[in-house]
Amino acid sequence: MEPSLPSASSSLKPYACDTCSYRCSRSDGLKEHARTHTGEKPYACDVCEYRSSRLAQLKNHARTHTGEKPYACDICNYRCSKLANLQMHARTHTGAKPYACDICEYTCTNSSNLKVHFRVHTEEKPYACDTCGYTCTTYASLKRHARTHTREKPYACDISDYRSSQLANLQMHARTHMGEQPYVCDICGSAYTTSGSLKKHFLMHPGQKPYACDVCEYRACSRSSLKTHFLTHTGEKPYACDVCEYRSSRLANLQMHARTHTGEKPYACDACEYRTCSRYSLKRHARTHTGEKPYACDVCEYRSSRLEQLQRHARTHTG
Repeated sequence: MEPSLPSASSSLKPYACDTCSYRCSRSDGLKEHARTHTGEKPYACDVCEYRSSRLAQLKNHARTHTGEKPYACDICNYRCSKLANLQMHARTHTGAKPYACDICEYTCTNSSNLKVHFRVHTEEKPYACDTCGYTCTTYASLKRHARTHTREKPYACDISDYRSSQLANLQMHARTHMGEQPYVCDICGSAYTTSGSLKKHFLMHPGQKPYACDVCEYRACSRSSLKTHFLTHTGEKPYACDVCEYRSSRLANLQMHARTHTGEKPYACDACEYRTCSRYSLKRHARTHTGEKPYACDVCEYRSSRLEQLQRHARTHTG
């Protein structure tokens, strides 16, 4: 009987782990791998209590103290402390999304985002709030949610006393100082820093709707409103949630949806402690204090504070 020849893998990687199937080409590589089983972390930071199983990881960590960013993008001014971060950043220029979900068509630029996305399918929410029991899929979402309890506002304006719990709000506020006004009225040319301000401005042009839909009789007072409306015909939903599969034809809807993940409730009732994620919900809640019932039955004297209650009541007449 002829002796068996060593396999190609064992010849190229002669060092084998006794615990798992890992193999490598160098003895020091095997020694380093073994620490994933023993939990040993021999490399210690001189500044803080951080410890690592690998010297390379300790060197990367040290840059969090020194601020050193040796890796630079060839296209823009981006710099970072880790090569992996630079490689991931480069995909913002190339558009490459090498990580793909096995269940749906989702693709992304890094393994971390894919891991978070996969929780959409598993419904796993490993991060839980200690105060209210809120759970979410990412640590960042939990951190943002925590501010609804602490009222912490870590994002501060460099020019004024304005502070915010969210970076997006700070960026919008910054336009008031920079004079940036990206939202422009198509009718008179007036410019504003927020889309909300532009919508209020449109009320000054009553009856003026020069933009007409080619498909239906809809008319709009701005080109942007017509563009948004047209999506109702095409079914296109260009605004996508980073956490789940939700998509929307309007940015405002996506921003409101995002609060279902972050737990943010920026709209507060003046009369009680009620808070909500949308202005509409707050308006509806306010009626519990005012007693207002704007929805009236056409058949009898029934009135309601909520449309769905009126619709349910209407069935008592129709059978």
